[in-house]
Amino acid sequence: MSGNTKFVEAAAATAPVTVVGAGPTGIETAGELAEAGRTVTLVCGGMLGPYLHPRGRRSVARRLARLGVTVFDGPDTKVTAVTRDAVRLADGRELRSEVTIRTAGFGVPDLAGRSGLSTDALGRLLADESLTSVDDVRIVAAGDSAAPSDLPFRMSCQAATRIGAHAADTVLARIAGDRPTPINLGFFGHCISLGRRAGLFQFASSNDTANGLYIGGGLGAKLKEFACEHTVEHLTNEARKPGSLTRVTDDKRQELLRAGRGRAPATR
Repeated sequence: MSGNTKFVEAAAATAPVTVVGAGPTGIETAGELAEAGRTVTLVCGGMLGPYLHPRGRRSVARRLARLGVTVFDGPDTKVTAVTRDAVRLADGRELRSEVTIRTAGFGVPDLAGRSGLSTDALGRLLADESLTSVDDVRIVAAGDSAAPSDLPFRMSCQAATRIGAHAADTVLARIAGDRPTPINLGFFGHCISLGRRAGLFQFASSNDTANGLYIGGGLGAKLKEFACEHTVEHLTNEARKPGSLTRVTDDKRQELLRAGRGRAPATR
């Protein structure tokens, strides 16, 4: 968002702004701009909040509507062209847009591939369940660049904090000459800001599948703020006392591993 701030600020207050992409970043960007008084259109290119349960998705849609965001969703809303003053959709519609912001997701650095290491289709380093490269035990992967057992975790602070801590545990185990342990990571859910006064906490099962439970409104916003404020604190506590980060077992992942779905070998 920060890279687009100067363009939004330079545009007239009534200038139409289009946000392309309706994942968490797109939803949050649209909500923030609309709450600030901007005329915002959110082009989903498919489904609004694909991760969300239908109940949570309806809550998000209602909040965006209250903020005045116009939402275009469905299979015909893929963006085919962006010009200086318009956005063209797959069904031929053309939306006037003075400022267009793309929220198209993230990429993976190509370091692993350029180094000749085994990667998945997106370039993430293939590792075993201890996060050790399948090619070299001296290489440990962490974060969004890792694909343990070719079953990568969703990009999130939940995954990042725990994967980072586990990578450190693996390094320390190898230094001590011990066998590193497999990662044990399940999910709690997903939180999204909807402006500064509302949010949504979407609960999920441990395998990261959203369920029908969610907390919205002002309490949802407080939960999102709590998560942001305490992420660094969680890492500090983990450094002081390894293993203090709450871990939830993903039973579905364990089933996939037992069934041989992961391509990487077991922890060595």
